[in-house]
Amino acid sequence: MKTDETSIMISDVIEYLFCPRFIYFMYCLDIPQYEEKRYKVLKGRELHETREKVNKNYVRRKLHCIKKESAVYLASPKYHIRGVVDEVLFLEDGTASPLDYKFAEFKDKLFRTHKYQSALYALMIADTYKVKVDRGFICYTRSNNLVKEIEFKEGDFKKAVEMVDEILEIIQKGFYPKGTSYKAKCVDCTYRNICV
Repeated sequence: MKTDETSIMISDVIEYLFCPRFIYFMYCLDIPQYEEKRYKVLKGRELHETREKVNKNYVRRKLHCIKKESAVYLASPKYHIRGVVDEVLFLEDGTASPLDYKFAEFKDKLFRTHKYQSALYALMIADTYKVKVDRGFICYTRSNNLVKEIEFKEGDFKKAVEMVDEILEIIQKGFYPKGTSYKAKCVDCTYRNICV
């Protein structure tokens, strides 16, 4: 059922990782989640708008970066994904990397949403620029702009692509997926009143 024109947003993968039923409610039942009313979403958008205007020419020398592009829209028919990466870093060793800003604190572990979002950006950067991408970076703005590196393994890319395929299957076949196994997420969920 997939065609080259079929694609999803990177943000859909984040929603899917929160709970696969988000995809069903948003795409199959066309029920919006009204994320624009959520504080963290609003702060995140504000952060991205500010980053686009401030320090435009700043290059991260500690990361061995020689050039960057900011707020880059990427789309990959090959991987059926599209989205805007905060920065594409071009490094001294000839590779490139995504850098994503998060309105979050780093708490001694990398969230899988951040990891797979970065892996999908990496796949799109490699596909678009025809360059090797073997790591990504996350900047945690609420931890004094701490930057954490993610080294990608082949399995990370494989898992990320599988998730995109699973999302497309939910959308195209309209089936009701199993919900999250972390019930604490349900407390603050937009769809908690209709999810059974």
